[in-house]
Amino acid sequence: MLEFNQAFSLDGKVALITGGATGLGLAMTKCMSAAGAKVIVASSSPAERYEETLRPLGERAVYEQYDVTNTEEAQVFVDRLIKEHGKIDILVNNAGVHCKKPIEEMEVGEFTRVLDVHLVGAFALSKAVIPHMRKRKSGNLLFIASMASYIGQPYIAGYAAAKSGVLGMIRDLAAEVGLDGIRVNGIAPGWIDTPMLHQAVDNDPERQQKILGRTPMKKYGDPEQIGWAAVYLCSDAAGFVTGTVLPVDGGAVNGF
Repeated sequence: MLEFNQAFSLDGKVALITGGATGLGLAMTKCMSAAGAKVIVASSSPAERYEETLRPLGERAVYEQYDVTNTEEAQVFVDRLIKEHGKIDILVNNAGVHCKKPIEEMEVGEFTRVLDVHLVGAFALSKAVIPHMRKRKSGNLLFIASMASYIGQPYIAGYAAAKSGVLGMIRDLAAEVGLDGIRVNGIAPGWIDTPMLHQAVDNDPERQQKILGRTPMKKYGDPEQIGWAAVYLCSDAAGFVTGTVLPVDGGAVNGF
């Protein structure tokens, strides 16, 4: 039986987190580094933008500029990281974009852009890292789903389609790579207290009321609660958990 500290530890692990410098991604970066992992933070923005954000993490966080939609570069990117860091134990497919428009106004290019980031980019990186994990007979893939994976919300057709697709990819990959010691799971965040949430709801009291009205705990979540859920799912404590999506939502997916 593992000791408590061992069960939830990520000591010696190398994690690659896309979109890991802001919002929920940053929370996962902080929590995984606190649990002992070395985190490779990938984002499409220049490193200077996040220098102050990541500095407190010291050598626990390494920044890489990478656009997940450059799928033809995914294998080269992963191979280089493995050469430089020795391995990738954890891949967190978190990078995302949003497009909120009525269906009549949403361009096909805007719809496919959302899918390219959330779904196609995640597929390409997962495809690139899985052979490495197969050889080591160990690894964790973690996908970030959404309330939009489960409940209808207007004006986000691309986002809802992408996040629903994430559920299918989790189930498929879990069935495909389980014998190789690779676990595949997801987190479905509810409404979490981030700057992006406040941009969406601060001037929309009706929307705030609707969100909190269907959330039994009647509050927004903290980003770190997503981070610690990620640590759990990628730790030995969750060693028999695969093919599942954990809602961290204050009960919203089941709310009235």
